[in-house]
Amino acid sequence: MNTKCALIVIDMQNGFINERSAQCIRGARATVPACARVIGHCRESGVPVFFVSRRYRADGSDVEHTRFQSWLAGGKALSDGCAEDISADAPAEFGVCDRDYFLIKPRYSAFFHTELDLILRRLGISTVVLIGTTTPNCVRTTCYDGISLEYNVVVLSDCTSSQTEEIQQSNLRDMQNVGAQIMTAEEFISGMKLADTAAETRKAVLEGV
Repeated sequence: MNTKCALIVIDMQNGFINERSAQCIRGARATVPACARVIGHCRESGVPVFFVSRRYRADGSDVEHTRFQSWLAGGKALSDGCAEDISADAPAEFGVCDRDYFLIKPRYSAFFHTELDLILRRLGISTVVLIGTTTPNCVRTTCYDGISLEYNVVVLSDCTSSQTEEIQQSNLRDMQNVGAQIMTAEEFISGMKLADTAAETRKAVLEGV
């Protein structure tokens, strides 16, 4: 079981994916299949999976002031009582696993006013792998906070999304320039498979001594 690495799934929720939502991120829906594949592989490999998401009160008292008007006019996405297709729920493609962790974040970063850092340290995690939306906001702030907290940070480029490709690429470059490792989903999964094979080979050699 890999306990040095954890997958952080950021804001992959109906309210950010459905085009009917005022908070929809244009590129988010297209990343669902790649995100689902990475989530499934991490679960199979014993890598802890954290869903760090938004959920607002129905009265809007905890909505960011910069987002409040669009949230109010757009059906109160991501809040209790809103329509299911713009709710705080994750896409059905991600499935359910009772080993997953679920945290609510009040603002952009997955580390801001959450228990994420505490739980990661309890689990002995040294590397966080970030997927989700939106790249220039929640993914980027989580990346910077993760680096500040001395974690190794990996960002999966085809599992993150922005409103435009130009914004996506610019922010990926910025995160790479401050020390994050940028990979594709396939590169990450292939690397995990190689690591698992190496660990199994080492174990077999040691047991045969």
